[in-house]
Order: sequence, then structure tokens, then C-alpha cells
Amino acid sequence: QVQLVESGGGLVQAGGSLRLSCAASGRTFTSTAMAWFRQAPGKEREFVAAINWGSGSTYYADSVKDRFTISRDNTKNTVSLQMNSLKPEDTAVYHCAAAVKRYYVYYQTGSYDYWGQGTQVTVSS
Repeated sequence: QVQLVESGGGLVQAGGSLRLSCAASGRTFTSTAMAWFRQAPGKEREFVAAINWGSGSTYYADSVKDRFTISRDNTKNTVSLQMNSLKPEDTAVYHCAAAVKRYYVYYQTGSYDYWGQGTQVTVSS
């Protein structure tokens, strides 16, 4: 069984920064991509950022482009999300996800096979 565990969430003022991390453990698996999604109360889960595990290519939602940076550590099987210039609208539960499919659509939740429980990010105005 594969487990994804997020850490690094918290409360921060608008304009501040947070760094989220996601560690994979359990059964060994080869990921094709890892991503961050977020879900605010009463809203659907939305794509934030993704990284292709092999090439390192990154993808971002327009709402976070130039503010967030996704990165990976292949040796530790971890993925991180550096979030700068945070806004109140970034408030949500942030979930880490991993895909093992060869072909995937990076912004679609259905492309991902494993999910973490999430970590709360709250940005105050």
C-alpha cells in the first residue's frame, strides 16, 4: 500500500510564504507525475501544480503561476510546493497526488492513483 503524507500547512498572513512537502512511503512504486490539488470549503478540488517525475517538466494553474513553485527530490521520493505571495483565496486543504499511469492529463484528478489526506493552508487578510 502506498501512502502520501503532506506537511507544512498552517496559518499565514496575506503576502507571506509557506512550503508544503509530500513524502511517499509504503509499497515501492514508480511515479510518472506528482501534483498538488486544493479544495476550499464548498468548492470542487482544483489543480494547483504538477511535475513530471522523469523530465522534471512543471505545470501550474494560472491562479498560482509566478507565485508557487513545485519541485521534486527523486532520491527521497518527495515533492514540495513553495508558496509565495499568498492570498486569502489560496486558503484550502492542499492534497498531494501521485500518478503511475503512463499517460495522464496533469490537471485532471482522475489521472492520479494515490492521494494524501491533505494539509490545511489558511491565509488571513
